[in-house]
Amino acid sequence: MNQAHLHMVFNHFPIIGLFFGIGILAYGIVKKQTILVNTAYVIFIFCMLMAKATMMTGEGAEEIVEELGISHDIIHEHEELAETFMKVLYGLGLVSILGLVANYKKHGKASVVSYVILFLAIGSAVLSKSVGTSGGEIRHTEIRDNANLSNTSEANHENESSEEDD
Repeated sequence: MNQAHLHMVFNHFPIIGLFFGIGILAYGIVKKQTILVNTAYVIFIFCMLMAKATMMTGEGAEEIVEELGISHDIIHEHEELAETFMKVLYGLGLVSILGLVANYKKHGKASVVSYVILFLAIGSAVLSKSVGTSGGEIRHTEIRDNANLSNTSEANHENESSEEDD
């Protein structure tokens, strides 16, 4: 398993985990269930750790895909977005740790912290869309804004034509 493979394995956890965590946290806030709120905090901390693992494999993945002829500009754009995303996730993870402590000590401001964390998590999720899309564009040219549909293969065109004849 090389760095590019590890990068692709790790990068899905922070993005998907955010959405699960947001749902669990929102439900926990509405139902006033501290166990659900704490579960969401742990998910956000895990997202932060997995994002760090993703960042640690990013340079190795970059070297591999550049050797495949991928433009450095596309990779650089993804890298810049990922660094911003990582800063937001660090904030989310650290505040989630504070939220766990506040809930454990039954601090009076624990509910305020949960709303702050929900706000940060939603912001992180919005940012994750850009990071995920820019990463996907590195190898999936069909999702780029400048994707050229005229590059479809002759085989696909012939298959469509033969299906219409049937």
